[in-house]
Amino acid sequence: MHSLQKQRSLLFQYLRSSSNSNNIIHNSKMILSSSSSLLLASNFSSTAGKVIPCKAAVAWEAGKPLVIEDVEVAPPQAKEVRINIKYSSLCHTDLYFWESKSVPPIFPRILGHEASGVVESVGDGVSNLKPGDHVLPLFTGECGECPNCKCEDSNMCEVLRINPTREGMISDEKSRFSTIKDKEPISHFLGTSTFSQYTVVHSGSVVKINPTLPLDKACLLSCGISTGIGSILNVAKPKKGASIAIFGLGTVGLAAAEGAKIAGASRIIGIDKNPNKLEYAMKFGLTDFINPEEHERPVHEVLKEMTNGGVDRCIECTGNINALMSAMEALHDGWGVAVLVGVPSGDAVFKTNPFNFLNEKTITGTTFGNYKPKTGLPTLVDMFLNNKLELDKFITHRVRLSEINKAFDYMIKGQGLRTIIDMND
Repeated sequence: MHSLQKQRSLLFQYLRSSSNSNNIIHNSKMILSSSSSLLLASNFSSTAGKVIPCKAAVAWEAGKPLVIEDVEVAPPQAKEVRINIKYSSLCHTDLYFWESKSVPPIFPRILGHEASGVVESVGDGVSNLKPGDHVLPLFTGECGECPNCKCEDSNMCEVLRINPTREGMISDEKSRFSTIKDKEPISHFLGTSTFSQYTVVHSGSVVKINPTLPLDKACLLSCGISTGIGSILNVAKPKKGASIAIFGLGTVGLAAAEGAKIAGASRIIGIDKNPNKLEYAMKFGLTDFINPEEHERPVHEVLKEMTNGGVDRCIECTGNINALMSAMEALHDGWGVAVLVGVPSGDAVFKTNPFNFLNEKTITGTTFGNYKPKTGLPTLVDMFLNNKLELDKFITHRVRLSEINKAFDYMIKGQGLRTIIDMND
């Protein structure tokens, strides 16, 4: 506590002596955040190395409401980190695996992968993280040693890339979760399982962030928004003044629109069959909105007519193969690029006329917007802190952990964008 008192004393000395109001605000936030981290680290010292009981939302069956259970979370092993999850948000990927319509059902399971929290303890061999650090747990990772991590053009870590069928930790394939009542193991999800108040994650999939970024907003950067923005800035890479068409105006598609604005696009065209998305298109500053249901012609013909021959870039965020084919057809010859972001079904097949390639159109895809987690994601945090990225407008609902099934209902009904789940129930 002596360190906490010293830091607060330094803060008040600084406030009295500084003549720069902006520096006062920035530095006071940094000092107070550091003080809070020290306090959290002190509190966590009593739980390190012990099993922690907590609440978690457990999926027991496909499509059935999640159940709030008392669970135990084991200590982290070598190269693992135990995190106190503060906020989580619901991503469509969680819904997809909860429904298990096109994937093997794995239950019981703790879903969740878009979250923020504070490090509670670390296992052996973890040197870049410590108790009290503010972090984002990620469904992918960066080991730093494999060929893909060493290649500046790839974020597909060979050790930690996404694996939706893994039920335990990488080191021993065992779960760190179990029910308190009967000690039954509960499967992990994407290596994160953030619908639990505590979780264990491989250290290569944990990113330390600036503690001045509010955690209830930071959680949004651990999946959808980063994927959408990165699909533009890191993959499509449009020139200033380009025209960009975005298929699907969910969180990822609207994040792509944010990326398009940052890149200086002159025209941002949103395509969605849901007429309610027009409101979001206007709110997020898109220049045009197309509802394919309102046109007799194929949407790619509408786009070509609107853009004098074709759009410069297309971002496909629905995972619908027909939409991807439309995106390819809508591109301008010579330089058009289409980026697949949405996840198609496992048996989907993409077909297009080979002359699309001979006419110098390009199609590519991305996972997590091609951001390397540890070395790339902090740039988005900086964008937010420098007022270049707004996160609040993506948040349309807030619920507590005990109300988590409301978040699923909102998403199923297409109501809103992201629902923030307060894990401090």
